[in-house]
Amino acid sequence: MYKQYNKFVVYRLARAMKLSQMANVPAPATAATCAGATQTIETAGLFSTSTTSSTNILAANDIIQGGGNGSNNNASDGKMFGSKDDGNQSAITPDLLSKWRENFYSEPKNLLAQNVCSRVDPFDVCLSRKTLETTNHVFNYKVETEGKPVTNQRSSGRCWLFAALNCIRLPFMKNYNLDEFEFSQAFLFYWDKIERCNYFLNNIVKTAKRGEKVDGRLVSFLLLDPTSDGGQWHMLVNLITKHGLMPKKCFPESFSCESSIRMNAILKSKLREYARHLRVLLEKQPSDEEITCKIQEQMSEIYKVVGICLGIPSETFTWEYYDKSKNYQSIGPISSLEFYERYVKPHFNVEDKVCLVTDPRPTSSYDQVYTVDCLGNVVGGRPVLYNNQNVDLLLAMVTKSLKAGEAVWFGCEVSKRFASKQGIEDVDVHDFKLVFDIDIQTTFSKADRLIYGESAMTHAMVFTAVSVDKNGVAQKLRVENSWGEDRGEKGYLVMCADWFREFGFEVVVDKKYVPEDVMRVFDMDPIVLPAWDPMGTLAQ
Repeated sequence: MYKQYNKFVVYRLARAMKLSQMANVPAPATAATCAGATQTIETAGLFSTSTTSSTNILAANDIIQGGGNGSNNNASDGKMFGSKDDGNQSAITPDLLSKWRENFYSEPKNLLAQNVCSRVDPFDVCLSRKTLETTNHVFNYKVETEGKPVTNQRSSGRCWLFAALNCIRLPFMKNYNLDEFEFSQAFLFYWDKIERCNYFLNNIVKTAKRGEKVDGRLVSFLLLDPTSDGGQWHMLVNLITKHGLMPKKCFPESFSCESSIRMNAILKSKLREYARHLRVLLEKQPSDEEITCKIQEQMSEIYKVVGICLGIPSETFTWEYYDKSKNYQSIGPISSLEFYERYVKPHFNVEDKVCLVTDPRPTSSYDQVYTVDCLGNVVGGRPVLYNNQNVDLLLAMVTKSLKAGEAVWFGCEVSKRFASKQGIEDVDVHDFKLVFDIDIQTTFSKADRLIYGESAMTHAMVFTAVSVDKNGVAQKLRVENSWGEDRGEKGYLVMCADWFREFGFEVVVDKKYVPEDVMRVFDMDPIVLPAWDPMGTLAQ
């Protein structure tokens, strides 16, 4: 497409130059020729911006005739691809614009909406006061104690880590008599960056061996974002079972934890460079040992970058603290993995949790397990596995867990029908039709929203409470977020169950709450979804 565009711009400019030469008048200096075309022509290597010689005109004319280095199979009789209107296209004409303008100003409500929305956030204008008035944080069932302090991922995509650690800390705080506690999110973030970069490089080798082209859809997708901050539940399990956990006080936040964009820019640049080196190496049919040595050489530099930006966790640590009774306590020296195995796992075993998703697309069957090609973070770790079920079963499992006092990690598309400041997730919280005379976000099915790129799982949070009706069916839920205390009720949101039916995609619950027939689905061979499938989206 880029190559075709270059040739089209060259054609237009060359034609103008040729006609001006024939007429002995200056070529038109349009915005397109000055701002874009000259740069495009330089990129194409045809002639520089400083000359308009007859040689250059002949070179451009060669493109018009469809010959030479600039030949284009789409050219015919001096006409380039895209230079002739397709009869099936609907152009915007002056008559249409006049009609639309007249219709707009004939409706006084449009003028009122324009006056308001040009000064105020349009989504705030659409907020339903009735929904705001009737929403409260009162629930039938609630976990015994919610975690303190409220966490804040800041300008990073670590929600999946924060949500998981917010779940894990609840039984830990209860058993060790703690008033406030956080596991180190920076510790898992550090190891995820190291492991994720290594996983990416191994994916480059794997796809090259499969014969995937560098400009094919799969490799292009992998190169688009080589090291995202986002993740999935099984990726967290991989990190914890390999590297363990650590209290936040023993490995605190750093600048690049809270704002990861600069560190990621460095890593992504190097990873794409390394990807090229690996693919060039593979053309020479190297041994597995040579490939491994090359990746290890590259990873030594990645290790240095991550260590400089995030710090490097100590091999052992000592954690000193006061419990609720103000008694001094000390654990350590101890490794992070031993800390998890001895002090955390007895109260929250990440390997006992299972991931249930709801994907209603016609191509995805319920009671089927899925995985996603090239999705993961640890080489040799467990794959991401999704047990696809009806959304009401997911809500039932959430309700069952919360009634038993266990918080639930879940994934959703957070931004739709969301009053951010008030902390309300409700399908009725916005009335777009009242303001714009059109509705959005719920005007086609959840399945179609997935198919057409309108919806995907983008954020992970924690359920801590639920209200049910007389039949035990969930009506609303309390949500612990990781955006600090200035959203909702000191960091907590309210979500109506119908909102989750529309925009919820995934829950993680203990397998003891899941029916046997649903658990047996995990015994099936997983269907592999392509890497770019919306169910492979990472929570950020």
